[in-house]
Amino acid sequence: MTESIRLAKQVADQMTCSRREAEIYIEGGWVQVDGAVIEEAGYRVTPEQTVALLPQATLAPAVPVTVLLHKPAGIAVTDAAAALQLIDQTQRIEDDRSGIVFLKRHLTGMELVTPLESEASGLLVFTQDWQIKRKLLEDAARVEQEYIVEVAGDIAAGGLALLNHGLSWNGKPLPPIKVSRQNETRLRFAMKSPDRGLIAHMCAKVDLRIVSMRRIRIGRVPMAILPIGKWRYLLGYERF
Repeated sequence: MTESIRLAKQVADQMTCSRREAEIYIEGGWVQVDGAVIEEAGYRVTPEQTVALLPQATLAPAVPVTVLLHKPAGIAVTDAAAALQLIDQTQRIEDDRSGIVFLKRHLTGMELVTPLESEASGLLVFTQDWQIKRKLLEDAARVEQEYIVEVAGDIAAGGLALLNHGLSWNGKPLPPIKVSRQNETRLRFAMKSPDRGLIAHMCAKVDLRIVSMRRIRIGRVPMAILPIGKWRYLLGYERF
């Protein structure tokens, strides 16, 4: 029976590096066994298998990633654990231009920073990057979000103006909000850090009922053509 050894030992011996450096290469997704990326340092390999270090391999610290997901309506996503169910390689869009290789470690420390009501669809952001967390959590009151809301009913007289300014929420006047008509049944809301249920409350105040709601932009990052249920990595030049 052929004896197997830990992948980290094989890489260290083959690449003439320390065991810890070998583990960093493996955890970074830079090591292939028989052409497949293996991320577990304890993976067992035999002498017959081909172990290779990718040409672009580096010992530099792993760069935190951010994922954009088009959440389907009717799915409750309340914490980062949902990423494990909704973010996997099979649901990644084919034309993701980030050049990032999907790794299991990308789901470690992933935090949902833009919750969305279960009834709504649209853009969600999961991130490992503390700078993005701070931007979308601590500075949420300054980051505009855009929603397309399908409504039913006849809007009250002066209702559109009232939606823009004049309503209250939890006993306090709402600040000016940008609301415009897309067509007879569709409204566009551009607002900062809306509370759960706020848009439905506003619509009800002008005799409208929400049929569907979709978030299409957070800050300067649009959902664009991201299909329902699909995800991609945030590109290096994109900023919220």
